[in-house]
Amino acid sequence: MKRRGILNAELSGALATLGHTDLLLVVDAGFPVPRTAHRVDLAIAEDLPRLTTVLDLIADELVVEGVVYAEDVAAHNAPLADWLARRFPGVPTTTRAHADLLGELAQQAKVIVRTGAFNPWGNVGLVCGVDVPRWFDEPGVVVPDYYRDRM
Repeated sequence: MKRRGILNAELSGALATLGHTDLLLVVDAGFPVPRTAHRVDLAIAEDLPRLTTVLDLIADELVVEGVVYAEDVAAHNAPLADWLARRFPGVPTTTRAHADLLGELAQQAKVIVRTGAFNPWGNVGLVCGVDVPRWFDEPGVVVPDYYRDRM
């Protein structure tokens, strides 16, 4: 038995498929997940599990190099905006129109994880990265300028 981390076999397996630049969406209970998406449905009941709980667990297992969420979050869901800023300090964040998250980004996502969240605009994209210090730790390997600040 796994000692810690994500115990859900489907979610753990889906995370293992992600690579550099892949997009993972963690979404609320009402998100219209495309029929063709790799959907991991964790929703059990209202706010079970919570969006932030799932994001926290996933972020502990992935290298996150970007966060994306709806423009509406800053103006209309300050608790979520504040939580994201605290949870992902220093990670580049972008906002998109809510319709883009429901459409274009949902189509681009490699995995979509549905939570039980009843949280307005509670849809967050995580862009997967690499653990720069571990990838560039071999003597003689040159760290590109765009990664130097992550060493």
